[in-house]
Amino acid sequence: MAQAVRTQRNLISFLNSDGRPHPVENTLAVTTLVLGAIAALTALSPSLHLISSWVGLIGIGTGLWGQYISSTTSERFLLIIGLGAAGLGFYIGLAHGGLFGGLFG
Repeated sequence: MAQAVRTQRNLISFLNSDGRPHPVENTLAVTTLVLGAIAALTALSPSLHLISSWVGLIGIGTGLWGQYISSTTSERFLLIIGLGAAGLGFYIGLAHGGLFGGLFG
């Protein structure tokens, strides 16, 4: 019974809660989280609107694809957090100047 209590405490075991490896899904979850953080942090400065809007748009795309193929609840949790941050950065970046920075129009 002692071996039944043994658990791993790292990010990979958190994401692979079903006991099987999911390298593509885990990569998309972590990538979406990082892109969302970058988009949200760069949205705080209006002069970085190009970075926040493009990184936010890419983060939304990777997050939606990750949601489509995700296998565990833990992956979906990270994807939703990353999608929210990417969406926030994307929309604030659009409000500060958009994807092209006034190049068209």
